[in-house]
Amino acid sequence: MKTNKISTKIKTIGVVFFLLMLSILVTSIYLNQKNSKDAATINIASTQSMLTQKISKIVFYTQQAHSSDFSELNAAIQKFTNNLEILKLGDLSIGIVKTPTPLISEQLLAVQGSWKDFNDKLDLYKKLSNSQDILLQQTLDSIYNTNPILLQETDKLIKLYILYSEEKINSIRNFQYFAALVLLILISYGFTQFRQIESHAQEFLNYSKEIIDNPDNTHLTPINIDAESEIVEATDTLNCFIKKVNSAMDYSADAIKQSKNASSKLEEITDEFDKVLDELKDTTHISKHLDKSEDMVIESTEELINSTKKLQKLKDELDKLLTSLT
Repeated sequence: MKTNKISTKIKTIGVVFFLLMLSILVTSIYLNQKNSKDAATINIASTQSMLTQKISKIVFYTQQAHSSDFSELNAAIQKFTNNLEILKLGDLSIGIVKTPTPLISEQLLAVQGSWKDFNDKLDLYKKLSNSQDILLQQTLDSIYNTNPILLQETDKLIKLYILYSEEKINSIRNFQYFAALVLLILISYGFTQFRQIESHAQEFLNYSKEIIDNPDNTHLTPINIDAESEIVEATDTLNCFIKKVNSAMDYSADAIKQSKNASSKLEEITDEFDKVLDELKDTTHISKHLDKSEDMVIESTEELINSTKKLQKLKDELDKLLTSLT
């Protein structure tokens, strides 16, 4: 007998279906959250690129105006420094984690090195801004020449963050596609299993109708269905019922046969009694015929007793059959 139950199949399919749907839902939520966090990180990295150009423009306009007001320049420098710390250490309040990969960490160190060199030149410029010597011009030239290097390193960092985000998104999407494919396979498998269960149940019902509509009261053939355990158990119960019916039919046929034999014997006795009565006229044979008739009566009585026992067994089997049906 198979151990796989219909209920077990349905529960297994349902649990796997639920887990797949849950995993797709969770990964979708996770993907949206990561997109938001990655967008914030890329936005800060992009801000660094913008600040690099802004600082150079501020230096240029300040120098052209012969101004000593460095408040805007200092604010831009402070913002660039703070953003570097956020990218390096992370800030959970805005959904940014610290450098996620060694390659990004390495590039962030390169940006920090270029920034240190650039910032040192900015400090020197602020000290020499009121002078008109050649050292100031050299510092300005150095600032303008160093700016593209810092900008290039910052752009590399932005590209690494974008690449990391895209790879992560692709991995999650591939998992979603795989889960969706498995879900479709599971739905197809479940549909096939349900059709198979329906087929087995219909086969069982059809055979049950054949038993009810048995026209000639012949022996019934036990059913054999290669199906789920519940249907197999019902089949075994039905086969047990069929065996009892077949047994009752055998007892009934035997009892009918015994009844016919008894009836035949009774007819013989009647005929013998008729002969005896005819022969009683001959008194010399009275004793002989009486003894013979007595033997026939005893024999017939035994036949009737056996027939009664057979009929009683038939009644017992029919009672058992009725009990099993109720």
